[in-house]
Amino acid sequence: MSLRNRLTLFFTTIVSIALALFCLLLYLVAERYRETEFQNRLRAEATTAGHLLVGRERIGPSLYKLMDKNQLTVLPDEEIIIYNQKNQLVYESGTDYLTLTEGTLNRIRKQKQVNWKEGGRQIVGLLFIDDQIPFVIIASAVDTYNLRTIQNFGKLLGIGWFLMTGLMVVAGRLFAGRTLQPINQINQQIDDITALNLSQRLPEGDQADELAQLAHRFNRMLNRLEEAFRLQRLFVSHASHELRTPLTAITGQLEVSLLADDEPDELRATIRSVLDDVRGLNRMANGLLALTNASMDSSTLPMGTVHINTLLEQIRLEFQRLHPAYNVQVSIPELTKGHWQVLGNESLLRTAFINLLDNGCKFSSNQAVSVSLWAGAASVQVKVHNTGSVIPADQLKAIFVPFQRGRNAGGQPGYGIGLPLTERIVHIHKGTIEVESSAESGTTFTVTLPH
Repeated sequence: MSLRNRLTLFFTTIVSIALALFCLLLYLVAERYRETEFQNRLRAEATTAGHLLVGRERIGPSLYKLMDKNQLTVLPDEEIIIYNQKNQLVYESGTDYLTLTEGTLNRIRKQKQVNWKEGGRQIVGLLFIDDQIPFVIIASAVDTYNLRTIQNFGKLLGIGWFLMTGLMVVAGRLFAGRTLQPINQINQQIDDITALNLSQRLPEGDQADELAQLAHRFNRMLNRLEEAFRLQRLFVSHASHELRTPLTAITGQLEVSLLADDEPDELRATIRSVLDDVRGLNRMANGLLALTNASMDSSTLPMGTVHINTLLEQIRLEFQRLHPAYNVQVSIPELTKGHWQVLGNESLLRTAFINLLDNGCKFSSNQAVSVSLWAGAASVQVKVHNTGSVIPADQLKAIFVPFQRGRNAGGQPGYGIGLPLTERIVHIHKGTIEVESSAESGTTFTVTLPH
């Protein structure tokens, strides 16, 4: 079932139920008013009959029956019955509609007034006292006219409910169609958006309703998708270029070795050159894999308490062992361990800081880098500083794009993966990374991680 039909059905059902309850309430109120009004009239007839038949200024029963016979009383099918205190019949109109028991008479004497119904006949029994002599007077009649009026009123309400329900179906369908029209327009515009025209956006208008919010959020999603597609195309383009160069070199060297009759020493030199290229490809593949893993959802990564001071000291010792020519100086203020704690993935943070320190040493003229720590109430800050070649101002942002290398890279080996990987790791940990570079003060990377 379409949303339009569901809304129409839902709207019609609610309105029809509410209208049915309102009509039922009107009918019950009208019926209750009719019954109460007729009971009051019966009570008045019983009181009048008591005054005329057993009161002080009474008339004869024959005259009262004559009045009843000539329809001088106003109630249809009226019957008046009077009993004295010994339950002896004093007067009966003669129509004989009712059969009364002694228990009924005693109940009337006890309660002084009793109302009840037998079939369509309403009955009022009351205790009438004249000159301290109690009489039980029962008046009954059929409210023919008002019953017919109430029945016609009920039919009118039923017809009105049926017609209004039909009108609600039509009105609900028109209302649902008008309400869903913007959504239909959005659907048509979404169908026109493909991977080739991700720059197209939905009109948001100047309203603040749910549809405008939906269009706004969809446009934000398109912005993210467009950026992801752009980075993907850029990534594939640069990756293809970087992979093609070593593969071409390997292919050329192997073809030359096959065609030439080289000496064993020359063959060993060729194999070593090919092996270097293969190792370079392996490093690139590992870098690409790490970059892909860092782009995953951070909620899937195991997080724990990481002591940044301890981690950097471990990295410094590792550099001393693997790269004796590198000079890494780590300055850690004397603070409690709790100041250096952050919530993160230790393996990823280790990779990020290794990349920063390796870059700092590699591009420094003296292969030296200094690391300083600072701890605040909400974050830990790590600064990695070197005095190597300056990064041009127009390339400070480009160095975080995969496969983009600054002009200061010169002949240094690398593929432009380390810094983009570091940036993504820092963002996974809800931190920030900034870079400043000048000829006077050198290059400084500042990483801020929240506690």
